[in-house]
Amino acid sequence: MPTQVTNYQCPACTGPLHFSAETGKLTCDYCGSAYDVAEIEALGVRSLAVRANTAELPEVKDMFRTVVREMGGLDVLVNNAGVVDDRYLMMLTEDSLTRSLDINIKGYFHCAQQAALKMFKKKSGVIVNISSVSSVLAIPGQSVYSATKGAVNALTATLAKELAPYGIRVNAVAPGFVETEMLDHIPQEQREGYLKSVPMGRFAKPEEVGDAVCTLCDPTLSYLTGQTLILDGGLSL
Repeated sequence: MPTQVTNYQCPACTGPLHFSAETGKLTCDYCGSAYDVAEIEALGVRSLAVRANTAELPEVKDMFRTVVREMGGLDVLVNNAGVVDDRYLMMLTEDSLTRSLDINIKGYFHCAQQAALKMFKKKSGVIVNISSVSSVLAIPGQSVYSATKGAVNALTATLAKELAPYGIRVNAVAPGFVETEMLDHIPQEQREGYLKSVPMGRFAKPEEVGDAVCTLCDPTLSYLTGQTLILDGGLSL
């Protein structure tokens, strides 16, 4: 089930961490590094891992209540729980469709709603949604994934307008191919084909995506909201 950690970044690449039920560790969505909570705290920061199914609103509410109670508030939400289940239209199953919609869209709504409620009182906060270059590219087999990420882009723009009066900024990062464990499972020939399609001639490094997220959270960009930053090395041009 999808899980969420709301307040810490990977020490290796600055990407968002989530709690993995399989390993019992905090795992980076970008570079795959895994840490115990104690390892994060040894770096001089306080760490809190809260497990929740983001598709279930009661669990999300409990998660945010726990974070605010234990950490004293909420400044940033990185909405990054997601699944990819590539299937051609005629091979699509109801279970696959429901799971993708629940996690990639419903979960984003739940987390954004609860984060905004916590940020309203202080009239400040940042929400960064993780989208994908698939939201603007037509890739065979990714009709569902592309649709969910397109929805994330639309959600980002609309929430930015809704929440701007409350001092809450909402932006998104749409990465292309990133050097993570996900690419390791792609056949070498297919991987080389993907690489040729990127004008910059390489895949993104995980830390580049993490840096983009951090940049969008930076106070120096306090006038930027409602934007989707496409980070794809020119793939979508």
